[in-house]
Amino acid sequence: MAVSDQQPPTLQTAAGPCPAFELLLPPTQRTPLVFCSPHSGRVYPSAFVESSKLSSEAIRRSEDLFVDQLFDFVPSLGAPLLIARFPRAFLDVNREPYELDPQMFDAALPSFVNAASIRVAGGLGTIPRIVAEREEIYRHKLSLAEGFDRIETIYRPFHASLEAVLQETRERFGIAILIDCHSMPSTVRTMPGGRQPEIVVGDRFGTSASHRIVALVSNGLSALGYDVMRNKPYAGGFITERYGRPGTGIHALQIEINRGLYADERRFVPNANFDRLRGDLVAFVTDLAAEIDLGTSQSAAAE
Repeated sequence: MAVSDQQPPTLQTAAGPCPAFELLLPPTQRTPLVFCSPHSGRVYPSAFVESSKLSSEAIRRSEDLFVDQLFDFVPSLGAPLLIARFPRAFLDVNREPYELDPQMFDAALPSFVNAASIRVAGGLGTIPRIVAEREEIYRHKLSLAEGFDRIETIYRPFHASLEAVLQETRERFGIAILIDCHSMPSTVRTMPGGRQPEIVVGDRFGTSASHRIVALVSNGLSALGYDVMRNKPYAGGFITERYGRPGTGIHALQIEINRGLYADERRFVPNANFDRLRGDLVAFVTDLAAEIDLGTSQSAAAE
């Protein structure tokens, strides 16, 4: 099935049904770059809101604020963009499919569930127990049926779409490069030497993408004046690890952008620098696509 033929599931909200995620395809894909924003969703299902004990503001603390809007231009440059509309507090697709906390459910979990991961212990499994401020989300325990329904009806179709667009991209260009787009709080811990990074590029410590591609991304962002670090404090999550297979022609990188650069985190609004950052990202992606295209052409010529 072609990527464009797949229909995403829907979320039931107070305003009516809404797609759980969207794959925005360019009229013609002109680059092997593929972009994903898995944590910027802000469409909250009605039943989820009713089950939570958090205020409407507190429950939003886990959002990668406006990352989808920062990168919404990429289809115009010929690159696909996969956007989660569901919130990370509801379902985290940057986890294994079954990283679940047994304390959250009203029955014993099946043996195949990964209940012992560090992320589960921290309350941030596939179905999170807490938001970023470490506040508990739910009033009561969840049923197993409800938890598994989120995974089967939203998590798996999301990853199926991502897998399909990466495979189609590789078939078309001989290579696919996934840029997984995230944001980090402005309170991100200071690194040795007193540095507080503005952008972190994660490649799972050199395993998820070629050195050349990582260098192009890091150097391109640095050239725009941003303080860029690699793998510290974020090396990439499940998506980067799952899809980054350089030996097969699929490379994956995670980009974390400091929210203080572009948003008022407490008021959930863009700040005065939003448009400037977005403009810089347009320049970055434009140059990156040109560099990748040149490198791909040179490799083909060499063969």
